[in-house]
Amino acid sequence: MQTFRRNLLTSIALISLAATCAAQQNQSPTQTPPIARLTLKSAVDLAVRNSRDVQLAKLEATLAEKTAAVDRSVFGPNLYTGSGFAYSSGFPLAPGGGVPTLFEVSYNQSIFNPLAKGTQRADEARARAQKANIDNVRDAVMMRTASTYLELRKVIHSLEVLHHERDNTQKLGELIRDRITAGYELPIEQTKADLKGAFVDKLIAHDEGRVDSLMNDLRDLLGLQPDQPVELAAEDLPASVDEPVAVLVAQAVASSSDVRLADSEQQAKAEILKGTRNSRWPTINLVGDYSVLSNTNHFTTYFNKFERNNVNVGIQANVPIYAARASATIAEAKANVSVAEVEAKSKRSEVERKVRGQAHTVHELELDRNYARLDRDLAQQNLKVLQAQFDQGRLTMSELEQAHLDESDRWRTFFEADYQWQVAKLALLQLTGQIGKVLQ
Repeated sequence: MQTFRRNLLTSIALISLAATCAAQQNQSPTQTPPIARLTLKSAVDLAVRNSRDVQLAKLEATLAEKTAAVDRSVFGPNLYTGSGFAYSSGFPLAPGGGVPTLFEVSYNQSIFNPLAKGTQRADEARARAQKANIDNVRDAVMMRTASTYLELRKVIHSLEVLHHERDNTQKLGELIRDRITAGYELPIEQTKADLKGAFVDKLIAHDEGRVDSLMNDLRDLLGLQPDQPVELAAEDLPASVDEPVAVLVAQAVASSSDVRLADSEQQAKAEILKGTRNSRWPTINLVGDYSVLSNTNHFTTYFNKFERNNVNVGIQANVPIYAARASATIAEAKANVSVAEVEAKSKRSEVERKVRGQAHTVHELELDRNYARLDRDLAQQNLKVLQAQFDQGRLTMSELEQAHLDESDRWRTFFEADYQWQVAKLALLQLTGQIGKVLQ
């Protein structure tokens, strides 16, 4: 018996071991996500499609439309039905003042209600503004994505230059060390070279951290996997037509979400004011009622004739004779309209100032970029001259390596100036509502 148990346990262990090995062999290793090869336009398109901000803006627009639909439903048909039973002692009355019914169907529809109509039109104006705001949210997503893409490409190029500069710094340090050993340089020159190398190492560490942060930001904007490799195409911002400042201002005012929201709010307040003023007129409703009565409530005791089925159809008009709040409500609505008018004008002026200031900033940064480009070209030409002198034996290696370092600094300055100019152009395109035409 014990031998049988040992054999059974051994068989079970072998089967379990075989199953475990088979499962491990069948498990596929974790696959690395494919490389996301991106251009600027493809990155922007992917970000817009996966943007949570755009989805939220669409939901807010839908909510505004539903709110207007609720206001509109007041002027639509409303049909209600119900049934119940009530005991009555004395005159037959139900809670609320009606008569007890076995079954009832009631109909109500507002035909003329100025205050409700004003509220409906106000919410419809707000809904149109919320729907137009989707484009502005989409432009903001494009702006964030494009600026992140351009900065990431700038930092990557800067890192390439810094690694080359570190190599030159190490060569220069070795040359100075040899010259100090030979007695041609003072030890302080070695300290200067080491300080330069430490500074380059610090810049490399900073840019490497910045690349990692920008990569994570770009993956989040595009909806990529957290560790998915990203490869950026080397391209500049697509060219756009330069327009006069007056044209830019007109485009910005026409496309600004702040101006649209202010205008819609002004229109909404005006509609409410109109409805408040007209609320002095009667409200008219189309009403109807069908009810089935039971004589268990002793209707024949109090009425000459009992009728089981009853129908009432007509128009109900409520005429305001005196409303103490009317004047105060109208005054409040007037004040709201005045505030909305001032806010709309302020938004227009603010947008005009932003566009004019941004256009001037773009022009200044373009001049800075041109200066940095010329300074870089001069450093390259100077390096060629010094290289020729070195080949002729008229220049030391230390002087040539210093020229390489100067050229690297000019390249990094140009990368920064070029990035700042392109981001400023993007900001101007966003203000004027033209960023989608350039990036899509």
